Amino acid sequence: MQDRLELPSGFRWGVSTAAYQIEGAVDEGGRGPSIWDVFAARPGTVRDGHTGAVACDHYHRYAEDVALMQGLGLDGYRFSVAWPRVVPTGAGAVNAAGLDFYDRLVDALLAAGITPLPTLFHWDLPQALEDGGGWLNRDTAYRFAEYAALVADRLGDRVPAWITLNEPFVHMVYGYALGIHAPGRTLMLDALPAAHHQLLGHGLAAAVLRERGLDVMIANNLTPVRPATDDSADVAAATAYDALHNRLFTDPLLLGRYPDLSAFGVAQDFGGAVRPGDLDLIAGPGLDGLGVNYYNPTRIAAPIDPGLPFTEVPIEGVPRTAFGWPVVPDGLRELLVGLRDRYGASLPPVTITENGCSVADEPAANGSVPDPDRISYLAGHLDALAEAVAEGVDVRGYFTWSLLDNYEWAEGLTQRFGLVHVDFTTQRRTPKASYAWYRDLIAAHHARHTR
Repeated sequence: MQDRLELPSGFRWGVSTAAYQIEGAVDEGGRGPSIWDVFAARPGTVRDGHTGAVACDHYHRYAEDVALMQGLGLDGYRFSVAWPRVVPTGAGAVNAAGLDFYDRLVDALLAAGITPLPTLFHWDLPQALEDGGGWLNRDTAYRFAEYAALVADRLGDRVPAWITLNEPFVHMVYGYALGIHAPGRTLMLDALPAAHHQLLGHGLAAAVLRERGLDVMIANNLTPVRPATDDSADVAAATAYDALHNRLFTDPLLLGRYPDLSAFGVAQDFGGAVRPGDLDLIAGPGLDGLGVNYYNPTRIAAPIDPGLPFTEVPIEGVPRTAFGWPVVPDGLRELLVGLRDRYGASLPPVTITENGCSVADEPAANGSVPDPDRISYLAGHLDALAEAVAEGVDVRGYFTWSLLDNYEWAEGLTQRFGLVHVDFTTQRRTPKASYAWYRDLIAAHHARHTR
């Protein structure tokens, strides 16, 4: 039974969102353009031509959304700060109105008994920085640290822990290698400097946060990698993919070195991007927690395309979300135990910072929004999380994706991940059945540990 989930008393329950996916108000309050504003305006980049110009209108409706969170009984809320709302051109002049918005949001959360957990970068780079090379330019890492200091100086008296980056792997691959996301570059393996400069930005920002007595986390999209067969070629391909997707963004942080990428035929310095002392800067501040975003495992076979040393192949015989992603709850246990086994004492406490699914759910005739597939998904993954905890993995919290149906990047407004249904025409919010389920689960956990 889910109301008997065996998780520790201090376990934190939350939800996650991201600025460009919910805020809207892209031309208000002094905000500058982001790479997503520019990318989404190009014909053919986003399904149905959707943009984040309005999204969930959270900029104007944040009080309503905080009330929804309070109704869930949450311990924490993970949101992102929009860099172009705070520093419109990415460097230089600070937009006071942008900082004021997050100041009001933090105060509203604290008044509701919810601990804020901000993410400093969730893919909405100021366009002015992209015009100068974006994350391919080393200078962006230093501008990121300056921005981190500005936000921490304003909010750090009330916000104890911070996430620097969200999913640097996805941003590098989709944004710089494949062009599926903003900024829409198609550099393939020449995108690797964008990985290094994001991690360098993390290290520089982490030092800034630590100087102010704040805790530091990073949120990575991680996946257990399974070879398609036991054949040595498939196993070697899976090892190569694991190095690119997982180890590229965890080994430098936890071990102070990059993994072996020789299978990709790239130099260990990524064409000169990695300079002496950089890895010390990346690992030096350390992590107070590792954020893990989990959605599904990845199945890998020997390469077909000579340009890459692997081929991704479907996972068969499992349910799929509306996005087409395989539903494999035990992959979360597999991932967490694998992290513990790989990194040992170097692994900091883990928080699940994203986990959820898209469902094609719509209001019923009586106005309710039944979403049994989402409830099943969440229940299965929480069972897997509890099993990992029982096996000794130090997991401190679970933040589901997402509070609201929102702007799902290149899929626009077509994929619904929320516990709360949003009518994007009227902006009406309707809690789904999964909202009530999650509320009751959290309440049962809290009641069990306060008896």
